[in-house]
This record gives sequence, structure tokens and C-alpha cells, in this order.
Amino acid sequence: MPPIDRLILEFDTALRSVVGGANAHRPTPGSEAGANTGLEVAERKHSAGLMRVNHVGEVCAQALYQSQKLVARNPDIQAMLDHSRQEEMDHLAWCETRLLELGSHTSYLNPLWYAGSFVIGLVAGLAGDKWSLGFVSETEKQVENHLESHLEKLPKEDQRSRAIVDQMRIDEIAHGQAAKNAGGANLPEPIQKIMQAMSKVMTTTAYKI
Repeated sequence: MPPIDRLILEFDTALRSVVGGANAHRPTPGSEAGANTGLEVAERKHSAGLMRVNHVGEVCAQALYQSQKLVARNPDIQAMLDHSRQEEMDHLAWCETRLLELGSHTSYLNPLWYAGSFVIGLVAGLAGDKWSLGFVSETEKQVENHLESHLEKLPKEDQRSRAIVDQMRIDEIAHGQAAKNAGGANLPEPIQKIMQAMSKVMTTTAYKI
């Protein structure tokens, strides 16, 4: 693909991540369940907050995968990162659709989340492929834990959101394992702790804004 076409494609991906309009290549999980069947107003609001957090996580994932792919040394690793990014785009679209069904909105801070994650991804990528892949593996591990907690927090009646989150969890496990198998290094514990702290700030803020 000519460089100008790649630039346009990457810009389109960034724009869809930040302002909306992501396209999924797979059907939305849980589409057979009623959109808001049995949900009280407070439950719908709570589900929306959790799904907004998940949507922000996917905005960050797009930025991370894009930036890391740009500086990856190995073409096979670039292809792996791009494959994971495409599945994360499905997640982005699913969460966006679910938020609309719940009568809510995506985070107003999406441009900030995207920009910050893009810079972090570049730093991880420039450190070398093994550290970049290690960052992916650790990120996906933390996301897996976060999604498991959401399966406990989502209202039992919200079968559609629960189906989306569960499929996302399955995909994140596969992405993390792929990065590990490709040579990802274990990150030092202090870096893992910093990542957890940053994630806490993001999830707390995105739930409300």
C-alpha cells in the first residue's frame, strides 16, 4: 500500500476511534437478547457507565496498537498487532452501539485518552519488539481482569452487555497470549504497578465523563 494510502487509513481509524462510527466485522454478541429488557433506570445508568469505561479501553487499544505497529521492527509482529487491532475495532463498535441502546454517550475525554495512549504505545514500541510485546501482554492481562470484574458488576438482566464483555474478554486473552508467544518479555513489577494506577484513574473518570 502506498504511504499516502496508509496515512489516510490510519487517520480514518484514529478519527473513528475518537469521534465514533467504528465498523465491526463480526456480529454484535448478545444481539438475540432484548436491548433493555428488565432493566430499571438506575441499572441502565450503571450499565452505561461500565460500557463507557469499556469503550474508552478500546479507544486506548486502538491508539496503542496503531503506534506500536508503526515502530515495530518485524513485519510478522506488525501483522500480529494489526490483526489484534482489527478485533479491538469490533469491540469499539460493539461498545459504542450498546451505549446508544442504553441512551448514553461515549466519553467526552476520548481525544485525551487516545493521544495519551498513542504516546505510551510509541515509547513501548521504541524500546524494542520484546518490550513492546511484553507491554501488550501485560495490558491484555490487566484488561482481562478488568472485564471479569465487569461481568460481576453488570446487572444480571443486562444480557446484551454481558455477552459483549464476555466475548471481549475471550479476545483479550488471545491477544495477550499471541504477544507472549511472539517473544514478549515480562515487564518489571514497578511498571506493572504504574500501569494499574493509570488504569484506575481512567476507569474512575470514564465511568462518569
